[in-house]
Amino acid sequence: MSTRAVKAIAVALIGFAAAGAAFAKGSEDSSGKAAAKAPVVVKFFNGKAETVEWMEALIARYNAENPGIRVEQEFQKDASNVIKLKFASGDYPDLTTVYGQDYVDHGLYLDLSGEARWWDRINPAIREMCTDIRSGKQYRIATNMTMAGLFYNKALFAELGLKEAKTWDEFAANLRAIRKAKPDVAPLFMGGKDAWMLGHFVEFMAHGVIKQKYGTLASRKAFLENDQTKLDFGAAGGSMESFARRMIQLRDEGLVNADIVTATYGDQIAAFASGKAAMISQGMWALGGILEANPAMKDIGFAAYPPVIDGMKPVILSAEDSGYCVVSKGKHPEEAKAFLDYLFKAGNQLAYSEFLKSPSAFRDVSPDWGIVKAEVQKAVKEAVNIGFTTEGPAGFSGDDAGRLVQGLFAGQFAKPGDFAVEYKANWDRAWKAPK
Repeated sequence: MSTRAVKAIAVALIGFAAAGAAFAKGSEDSSGKAAAKAPVVVKFFNGKAETVEWMEALIARYNAENPGIRVEQEFQKDASNVIKLKFASGDYPDLTTVYGQDYVDHGLYLDLSGEARWWDRINPAIREMCTDIRSGKQYRIATNMTMAGLFYNKALFAELGLKEAKTWDEFAANLRAIRKAKPDVAPLFMGGKDAWMLGHFVEFMAHGVIKQKYGTLASRKAFLENDQTKLDFGAAGGSMESFARRMIQLRDEGLVNADIVTATYGDQIAAFASGKAAMISQGMWALGGILEANPAMKDIGFAAYPPVIDGMKPVILSAEDSGYCVVSKGKHPEEAKAFLDYLFKAGNQLAYSEFLKSPSAFRDVSPDWGIVKAEVQKAVKEAVNIGFTTEGPAGFSGDDAGRLVQGLFAGQFAKPGDFAVEYKANWDRAWKAPK
């Protein structure tokens, strides 16, 4: 080979090496500086309405401190149904607050059981609530404990000489007394346009019958296996028909706001904060919004849900809250976990819990979670404690149940039994759907 040919080959090799180095360092702009590598985008699908703005501020701080990762939050009011569409179309988020048994069964969430750096800080009772009954593993991690019941205006109750109801008849009598004495005040105000709120009514008052009868473990198994000998959804005098009968009573006697089907969550919060509603059904997550709307409102009571079947006890939700799942088919599971590391820092969780007015699940976080703390602790002690219904079929979500209740208040069901039959048909259809 000639000297000229050897030199030509050497020049070519040097050129290839230089090109490879430039490629490895990234492209250069016109000034000759290497362009920054595009950050990894972590998609966070959030269905928790009251936390969106707080979370957006936290995400902005995280993104500024971690230029290699950019978290993008998407919020949907009807999150439980929207995520079904996302999963079906292959549009997988990396992280979500939406949890469903079917999604666990189909392997759509990562097993978080081994994340000791998180679980070692968390109350063991919360870990138990996050445990999948089939596998004994944890596919979500919850940062808070929450309670849901009936917020009520204590000053108004004192003025009218009313006491917390232990039975349905006492509850209805209280509402009638409020309607008579204060015609411009809604005795019970519900923001039914946001279907999840009416879905919670089903969870706490109708499903609450089953949870009270059979206890936590047996009721979870009944929901998981669609054991209608316990669920009795379509049965005459069962949990669902009894619930429907009570709701029709509230509607027909004018004990709820007339615009229940069109009023929103925001309308409900505003009505209670302004004194235009005597009672609302909500969880601790709503307290921050109430106090933001009316910082001077201090005289707030908190009571359990009255039983929809005579002879049973009042119930109160006492359960895990603010749960997060890492999606197994998301593109960036490790980066999603890195964001959770940041979210779970003690300082961030203190701020979150105090914003949400909710007890923290982390043992190293001690928030001042609100003016109703004593009221809530009293209600939890006196009532039957129940959890969320997480073992139901994903094809029939709390939002779907809430839409049936919308129909109930709108007069679409002639009899309570018609509602019960329709509810069971929807539940069964979703439970039998191809997996």
